[in-house]
Amino acid sequence: MGEQATLLTTLGWIMLVGYAAVILVMVVRGARRTRSIDDYALGSVLFSPYAVGLSLAASMTSAATFIINPGFVALYGLSAVLAMALAVPLASLCSLVVLTKGFRRHGTTVRALSMAQWMSTRYHSPGFGLYFGFLSLLLVTFAVLICVGLTKVISATLGISELATLSGIVVFVFGYMMFGGANSMVYTNSIQALLMLVIAIVLLGSGWAHFSDGVHGFLDRLREVDPQLVATTYPDSFLFRDHFEVFVAAFIVGIAIICQPHIITKSLLLKSDSDVNRYLITGCVVQFLFFAVVFAGLYMRLAFPDLTFRGQPLPMDNIVSVYVTTQFPVVIGLLVIVGLISAGLSTLEALIQSLSTTVTNDILRPLFGARIGLGIGGADSVGIAVNRVVIVLLALAVFWLSWDQIVNPKLSVGIFAQNGVYAYFSAAFMPILMGMFLRDVPRAAPISASVTAVVVHFSMYYGQLPLPFTAADGENPGVAASVAIVSSVVVGLTIHLLRRRQSPEPVHP
Repeated sequence: MGEQATLLTTLGWIMLVGYAAVILVMVVRGARRTRSIDDYALGSVLFSPYAVGLSLAASMTSAATFIINPGFVALYGLSAVLAMALAVPLASLCSLVVLTKGFRRHGTTVRALSMAQWMSTRYHSPGFGLYFGFLSLLLVTFAVLICVGLTKVISATLGISELATLSGIVVFVFGYMMFGGANSMVYTNSIQALLMLVIAIVLLGSGWAHFSDGVHGFLDRLREVDPQLVATTYPDSFLFRDHFEVFVAAFIVGIAIICQPHIITKSLLLKSDSDVNRYLITGCVVQFLFFAVVFAGLYMRLAFPDLTFRGQPLPMDNIVSVYVTTQFPVVIGLLVIVGLISAGLSTLEALIQSLSTTVTNDILRPLFGARIGLGIGGADSVGIAVNRVVIVLLALAVFWLSWDQIVNPKLSVGIFAQNGVYAYFSAAFMPILMGMFLRDVPRAAPISASVTAVVVHFSMYYGQLPLPFTAADGENPGVAASVAIVSSVVVGLTIHLLRRRQSPEPVHP
């Protein structure tokens, strides 16, 4: 084991340096064509719809799917699989198909660079756009999740401290994202998605031996570890206590999860409406396979039935990294590690690009544009320079929050990220829906719906408020988000109908 660990570390360093070199080549290639903040956000290259579809799948799939979520499955078994590999994927992919064309129709008309700008132009309300600009900062929690997941994997592979690993990740990734933007991101995401495809197949096949006695034999092995692992609910958890949490809340969350800027705005990279179907087919097929990777968490629980490693308790966020570095031959293990890193970087790149564009274009420009040269007629170089400063500030915030989550997690960094991300897309869901499918929408309707979602989500979560018809409560971010989304829909539609009957304040698409 000692020689294998040494070989893994040595080859890991070689692999990581080579991987970084490939990324930098892509970044330099993209940076040469990035001359303005518009180029950074949407790109100046004609991308293949298949490449953008792969980029979509890579962006939707992150360290959460490949590194963090299998840990939930290892702890909570089949109930977690049903929620994360069935309910959420079915809802989210259907929602993606329905929402993409409508969002793109308005987004390309005004050449929207971000979700906040889409809101501002769709509802003719700069204030609403500014509100969404600030709300987008909640997505920093997702970047934290990815950095923590990558830190766990790379630290275990290279044998260095988590602090040094986290520092290197933040400096490297945020550093190269200061230059390439969308032009380099689509290239790197496409390569990462192809790697992730290979890794998904490897991980899903890694427990094939457990099926030697068939599916029933596999389930019997899990039942011997913990009978709750093969049940459709896990009453002892705070995430999968009953079927409402496993199916209903997960499905509602899946519908709205598409309303994240690094996902739904991906369609704006397409240069023609004729490319949309090929983009969606590519993205959906690849993405469904990626979602299925969490099933490997069941293999991990059989590998570590008492959730310990070398006599020490195994933290949930460490389960995947320990499984990969101990259960695979060195070469295969390194291949899997490359895929896990790709899964994290693909979404982290998209988040950095989306967040920095939003802060620059939708917060700083309207508030301080004239003072810092970002106003109308400002030089393109000023926008790029400001965007780079924003990325540095985001890097500092992500580093600080990531280290806190490594030292003081609540079960998993996944809970921390869900709280922030779910609040954001709960607030965005109804305004996007109304903006695409309703005409003459009173401005008060989407604004009230969005504010309601934020208030309800955080009230449910921090108050751990119960629901009368289920064992679930707001401690589960998915439950808090599902209640927030339903509340938002009710408030938005009610105001829309009442205001139209009284004194309509139309907002045309």
